[in-house]
Amino acid sequence: MSTATTSQSSELLRFVTAGSVDDGKSTLIGRLLFDSKQIFEDQLEALERSSDLTGGGRINLANLTDGLRAEREQGITIDVAYRYFATPHRKFIVADSPGHVQYTRNMVTGASTANLMIVLVDARQGVIEQTRRHAYIASLLRIPHLVLCINKMDLVGYSEEIYNRISADFTRFATRLDIRDIAFIPVSALNGDNIVDPSTHMPWHKGPPLLRHLEEVYIASDLNLTDARFPVQYVLRPNSDEHHDFRGYAGQVAGGVFRVGDDVVALPSGRTTRITGIHTFDGPRQTAYAPMSVALLLADDVDISRGDLLVKPDNLPNIGQDIEADVSWMSARPLQLNGKYALKHATRNTRAIVRLLRHRTNIDTLEPEPAATLGLNDIGRIRLTTLTPLAFDSYRRNRQTGGFILIDEATNETVAAGMIADPAPAIPLAVNDGGYAI
Repeated sequence: MSTATTSQSSELLRFVTAGSVDDGKSTLIGRLLFDSKQIFEDQLEALERSSDLTGGGRINLANLTDGLRAEREQGITIDVAYRYFATPHRKFIVADSPGHVQYTRNMVTGASTANLMIVLVDARQGVIEQTRRHAYIASLLRIPHLVLCINKMDLVGYSEEIYNRISADFTRFATRLDIRDIAFIPVSALNGDNIVDPSTHMPWHKGPPLLRHLEEVYIASDLNLTDARFPVQYVLRPNSDEHHDFRGYAGQVAGGVFRVGDDVVALPSGRTTRITGIHTFDGPRQTAYAPMSVALLLADDVDISRGDLLVKPDNLPNIGQDIEADVSWMSARPLQLNGKYALKHATRNTRAIVRLLRHRTNIDTLEPEPAATLGLNDIGRIRLTTLTPLAFDSYRRNRQTGGFILIDEATNETVAAGMIADPAPAIPLAVNDGGYAI
């Protein structure tokens, strides 16, 4: 394995692969790990043995990520497989996601925390429906960077003309997406062209190979360092046995910067207090910023519990119970209008009723179309009402405080991933015996 140590890499890039079935996503990730010498000897031996069993005498690099037996037998990716690797320039977490439309919900899960998405296109087929679907999901999830890898260039004679045609087709489609950074790289994952080293078969391509692009893509500006947001995950109570002589509030900074001495507001109560200390695993510090995990010490004994949100007094989020959101429906059981669901938003759990389905999005045209419900893998705009007030931002502004999931309480199945739009006008709530009818 590479002798590069993780301590040399200061930044972490999370990226996800997407594309249609047989576009070569797992092979591309396997080639990336193999050519960058990120594979242990025992892994290589296991790959060689499995290649002998499957025939052909050639290492099947897809088996590095296709870990389930069913995946290997069918030759497709079913579940999201995560792999970690590092180079002297950067650390990486890669999510190899399914390409089959049946498993789009798995791909959404893998993409939800990504900085970058690699969308693979088979050079023989060009831009197809799944290409558009996955690119639209990248836009919906506000993934800042997208790389279109035009794969299997060896099967089209490394044709620059075909590469240019596919790039132009995707560019026309992408003008309707909200992705600020799109790069195009022609590759052959099977042969290693333009994966780690520049391809001698495509001298006409002047851009970097894939690994160098991943190492150099600028992600420092992706974080929201303006809106200070701290969802409280756990309350640390004084315990002399553990040498905790303070009451702190632990969690991960979801946006902005917090400093010792800053005034903060606890939501939804609205109580104001001041930060007196910031503790991390490595000891106390003066500042904390996204996405650090810290414990905040406060000057006053304010009633704060899991699910509350600490923010700055001069930069408040939206607070309300009526939410407009785009959702990716992830269940075979369709959306039930006026149905009750559990809702998880940051660290807060509540219940919600879906009041309205505004439209379903046509993936081919990206146009809204009338619909009575949403089915598996559909994307649409809904309006819902929560049982308790939420402190939230739009997903465009902050992915952590602007995202949520809906859960079927009867089956505990996650049925939808939601991205909050701009605040909607209030919907009157029915009141019954002093409580909301929800």
